[in-house]
Amino acid sequence: MSTDTPPGDDPMHADQPVLSMSDVDVHFEKDGGGLNPFADRPTVRAVDGVDLEIRQNDVVAIVGESGSGKTTLGKTAVGLQKPTSGSIEYWGQDIWEAKGWRADPDIPFEQIRRSLQIIHQDPGASLNPNRTVVSSLSAPLKRWKPDLGPEDREARVYHFLKRVGMSPPEDYANRYPHQLSGGEKQRVALIRALLMNPDLILADEAVSALDVSLRVEMMDLMLELQDQFDTSFLFISHDLSNARYIAEHAGGRLGVMYLGELVEIGPVEEVLGNPQHPYTKVLKWATPELGIAEDAAGPPVREIDIPDPVNPPSGCRFHTRCPNATEQCRTAAPEVTSVDGDVDGQAEGDHRVACYRATEDEAYWNSDPLDGAEL
Repeated sequence: MSTDTPPGDDPMHADQPVLSMSDVDVHFEKDGGGLNPFADRPTVRAVDGVDLEIRQNDVVAIVGESGSGKTTLGKTAVGLQKPTSGSIEYWGQDIWEAKGWRADPDIPFEQIRRSLQIIHQDPGASLNPNRTVVSSLSAPLKRWKPDLGPEDREARVYHFLKRVGMSPPEDYANRYPHQLSGGEKQRVALIRALLMNPDLILADEAVSALDVSLRVEMMDLMLELQDQFDTSFLFISHDLSNARYIAEHAGGRLGVMYLGELVEIGPVEEVLGNPQHPYTKVLKWATPELGIAEDAAGPPVREIDIPDPVNPPSGCRFHTRCPNATEQCRTAAPEVTSVDGDVDGQAEGDHRVACYRATEDEAYWNSDPLDGAEL
């Protein structure tokens, strides 16, 4: 395929998602810290068996505690981390086949890499402190759009600065990163991603470092520009209120990760209005904006401590904390199943969860509760 042809405009890709992850695992060897360099090092199962599709002009927000694997999942989605197993496809083209052994991929890896962009939590770390804003933003245009002359590049940069509210653009264009506020740096990072006209942007904790007053403003800007550029977002956050806001206002989906697994995903109204996984209920309880904690005696868990991802629990990984766990949960992991939606306009199957309580599994319902748990 010609690199000048956007895959989304090609009829052969009409029914395909922008990005598709199938049974993706990402495992790391952890430094054991011992004196024996030949000793076996423990393996961190950062991502385990995740399936996810992101369509054109889509927003998927992934939320979870620290160590849940959400950032690793995001970096794997945009081709920055190679999976241990499973596949990641961009418009049907396997990303790692395009980069590796396949001599003539349908979509060249350079085009894939340009179309999958990222905004980091700390934009200052990704901006060259010795370059002005206009210099930093012109650099990718020089590489990817060599047909543009210096005046055209500058005009495009100025247009984007004005579009994100950095006016007069001539003033901001000649500043260095240390002369920008955190919110202004994040806007520059967003411009740099959008200059590539990407199909998907990974926003990895992109608003968590901002003042609370600026977070909503930044998320609103991302959504405005999404409509303009027909871009999809994979939004990663440890804060359920942020993840809910952007997914809800985009009409997107909210996904919940726990110890490397995507345990629940669906429309925001379904996931938060009718949560099916007990961990989703814990996150909802722990989010003051949702007004749950003040009406409850305590978090809906049996144990507070999170297990070690190096040695995750058998069966359902949440069973060590779940208030409704049985012997079946301890011995066998539940499959991801669809939940019948009860929100108008949502198709059946949009809401999925990995929990026995969402099914009629007889082995679970006939199994003995674990200590401290009840059906």
